[in-house]
Amino acid sequence: MRINDVLKGKQSADGDAVVTITPDASVRELLALLARHNVGALIVSVDGSSVDGIVSERDVVRKLHTGDAILDGPVSAIMTTQVLSCEPDATVDSLMVLMTEHRIRHVPVVTAGRLTGIISIGDVVKSRMAELEFERDQLDSYVHQS
Repeated sequence: MRINDVLKGKQSADGDAVVTITPDASVRELLALLARHNVGALIVSVDGSSVDGIVSERDVVRKLHTGDAILDGPVSAIMTTQVLSCEPDATVDSLMVLMTEHRIRHVPVVTAGRLTGIISIGDVVKSRMAELEFERDQLDSYVHQS
């Protein structure tokens, strides 16, 4: 299975839209967007199509111990700037390896330098479960035909 297949399965009412946030937005705004869209991370982008960083709930939690002033600070203060990404034609297996080796849960999908999607560990697990269920059904069908 390819990343593009996973993205097709994720399409919702807003299509392929990836929620982004600008680096100068406040962490409070970030939290509101995370809650509104029920996601664990956002791509940080100055223009909505470049990947300038990524920021997750974990990033907020890891900084919050310094005080709640971080909530009014910019997302750029807590975001990860060295972002690992994948292309739509990459395999889900290769993405699982990337996520495991680098201990990351969200990976932007980039096509020709432009943000085209985001894959979470939940998306990967869901796609893998679907593959396993399909294989099980095929084997069950084969066994019961004999």
